[in-house]
Amino acid sequence: MLRPDTQKFRLLELIGICGEFPADQLNRLFTSPSYAEKIITELKAEKLIRTHYKDKLRGYRLTKRSKELLLAYYPDRFQCYLCGNTETNVIRSEPSRRIRLHQKAQTYLTLLHAGIPFYPDGKPHIFSEEREAASIHIRSLPLFYSSREIKELGAATTKIKNSRSMGILMAPHCIYVIYNTGSGVLKWEYKTEVRLNAFLQHYLQGYPYSGHPKIRAIMLGDNMETAFKLLTSTGGYKRSLFILDTSFEHFHYLPNNLQGETLMQLLANPAMTKQLNELLLSDMNSRQEEIPLEHDAVTKDGNPALLAYDFDMQRINRFNTGLNVYGLHGNLICFDFQIPVLKEYLTADIQFSSIDLNKFRRGFLHEP
Repeated sequence: MLRPDTQKFRLLELIGICGEFPADQLNRLFTSPSYAEKIITELKAEKLIRTHYKDKLRGYRLTKRSKELLLAYYPDRFQCYLCGNTETNVIRSEPSRRIRLHQKAQTYLTLLHAGIPFYPDGKPHIFSEEREAASIHIRSLPLFYSSREIKELGAATTKIKNSRSMGILMAPHCIYVIYNTGSGVLKWEYKTEVRLNAFLQHYLQGYPYSGHPKIRAIMLGDNMETAFKLLTSTGGYKRSLFILDTSFEHFHYLPNNLQGETLMQLLANPAMTKQLNELLLSDMNSRQEEIPLEHDAVTKDGNPALLAYDFDMQRINRFNTGLNVYGLHGNLICFDFQIPVLKEYLTADIQFSSIDLNKFRRGFLHEP
């Protein structure tokens, strides 16, 4: 009998919660291609998974036997995913629906590697009529709640049912609404996302935050090249695609890989972020009110500096615009892997200060 503490079982769990696991994401779950192939071959031989290939999309789905296995081990975890006419149990064949399932898998992998809980049975049920008010505390965060869990509230979520959000990440200091744009530019309906922002501020007021929680957004994508598409998007022919607007004051971009997983850990940990900020700004002067643009500090040369390692597209855009309007030179602090796309996008006179990702992971995440 397959045990829950194995790599095989972990893959079955991910397929169960997302419906179909994309074949091109196996490299993020297993140490080598040969080991991944071994796991897939064994699971197929045991009639626990099957391959589905159509419209150039290759993915793995559960069999009836594996669904029964997951439900036997964790009924509370998989009841709503593997029973009835749900999108994760009865999978539609349209490419758009399958891509959505693949993007869910990408999102869950990024959360998994960032150490953020997302399975429903491992969290307080806060999006229900009998929400567990006493069982959630700031110290229990971060936690991720999927859009499906949020919509369990029923009629209260009618106005946000068309949101493109994957769910929300509740961090100790704010709430991040999570999106996944893949390799293209996400479809976008401004009014719906504004309503989602307002709904979260109202529903989670004082729970567990004091007052209205701060709402930010995170856009996940395949790679950093996708960030350039988002930064330069004008909404498409019918203005139905993503564009940097006022739906969220802060909108971070993270690639679905090791780089993005690192940023996810940072964004969910305000204490670590504060420590990094203090280190990066230690040799600079404090920000000056007389400089008429958004900045975090001033260099020894008197130039405004911006911390951009969190790739907040809104702040990066405002900094670039401000420098151009006032004819100033700027300094931008970011991770090394972010520099190429920023150089391509930014038009102001900006000097870059880079953070070595590997050194950061060793120093802050204590990796060998």
